[in-house]
Amino acid sequence: MTEYFDEMWGLTGQTRAPYKKFSDWFDGEQPARLRAKQREAEELFRLTGITFNVYGREEAEERLIPFDIIPRVISAREWKKLSKGIDQRVRAINAFLDDIYHRQEIIRAGRIPGEMIEKNEAYLPHMIGVRPPGGIYTHIVGIDLVRTDEDTFYVLEDNARTPSGVSYMLENRETMLQMFPELFSQTRVQPVSGYPRALQQSLAACAPEGCNGPPTVAVLTPGIYNAAYYEHSFLADKMGVELVEGSDLRIVDGHVAMRTTRGYQPIDVLYRRIDDDFLDPLNFNPDSMLGVPGIMDVYRAGRITIANAPGGGISDDKAIYSYMPEIVEFYTGEKAILENVPTWRCNEPDSLKYVLDNLKDLVVKEVHGSGGYGMLIGPTSSKKELAAFESKLRARPNNYIAQPTLSLSTVPIFTKSGLAPRHVDLRPYVLVSPDGVNITPGGLTRVALKKGSLVVNSSQGGGTKDTWVLED
Repeated sequence: MTEYFDEMWGLTGQTRAPYKKFSDWFDGEQPARLRAKQREAEELFRLTGITFNVYGREEAEERLIPFDIIPRVISAREWKKLSKGIDQRVRAINAFLDDIYHRQEIIRAGRIPGEMIEKNEAYLPHMIGVRPPGGIYTHIVGIDLVRTDEDTFYVLEDNARTPSGVSYMLENRETMLQMFPELFSQTRVQPVSGYPRALQQSLAACAPEGCNGPPTVAVLTPGIYNAAYYEHSFLADKMGVELVEGSDLRIVDGHVAMRTTRGYQPIDVLYRRIDDDFLDPLNFNPDSMLGVPGIMDVYRAGRITIANAPGGGISDDKAIYSYMPEIVEFYTGEKAILENVPTWRCNEPDSLKYVLDNLKDLVVKEVHGSGGYGMLIGPTSSKKELAAFESKLRARPNNYIAQPTLSLSTVPIFTKSGLAPRHVDLRPYVLVSPDGVNITPGGLTRVALKKGSLVVNSSQGGGTKDTWVLED
């Protein structure tokens, strides 16, 4: 039987130091009160409208995001190490994107094969020679982390396209503050409430040269039917900026402008929550109704900032991920502080043979996959599922990478019979501007609510927790 490191109880069953104050409080609580609080949290989420859409059926299904009232607690010492590693990694990703769209020194140096870049569907030729305002490609980044023991964290994947979930981080904290104010008076927890203001300031700092007066920022959403629409409207509201759709925008006098009651007004920074392919029907998908015709021409002329920069999605690619230790070292001159999960690239014959021979023990993912879709977890798959996935691998090996099944750490959740361990990951949120890197203390903890499950994605039955980073 696999033994998992539990972040509250360690491997010995003794409460770890970061959880000591919470544990003392919990032991003094009546289970009936906590059950009532769990129901109250669910009702708060329902009233607030904190939902997401699940696709893959005949119609999209709107669901309440499951929330667990037991916080995940991280010590100040642990967070300090994580922050250093996240900062290093995000800076390296930004430098990598600048390089591959300009001199491609990393390819010249033989650290990454050229075809890994040039044949990658996320590589955007439109961005060759283009440098965004301030040299920032990755304005908002989510780094997914998993833990395997007391001191070891791994980066599971990088999200530099349109990382989602930050609204859940903020609402989780707001809910806990409302329901358990006494906990926060007893425990010094670093705040996360400043994120929307920091986001607005970070985006404004990335405005293009020649911007007259305070920059005008807007959030571009695909619309109300998008899975993350709640978050788009939430962030626009909290930042005090306009939420716009493609139909609200047009090119006026060489600038992107939004429709207002006073006519069309120029936009300086557009925080877009739509994929590259839908951004500009004149340059990309001609059938797109979500984007703005001609926006890429304005962007290349340096008259608008698009966050995150088009073409940045190549750094999310799971095959590129396997080169991240080399990428970090190449651009920073330092060894990566945060380790990668060992990864087999299935486009390499020897790696493919190993993966096929050991499929039942591995996790296999699509290189451009997200949300837990299109992946295989070998140890929990049937013989029929393994055989079907083997066929997919043989047909399109370039489309997959494989990783070992890690012994992910657990954090207790509140159940009818008391506390029970469940596997978790962590997505810290990072803001990048010419002023520097800003890492919100904590992030979104996603938890697999099913016993034994390693899949934490909400679309696959996972839930969320409040993440506490303690003060020194």
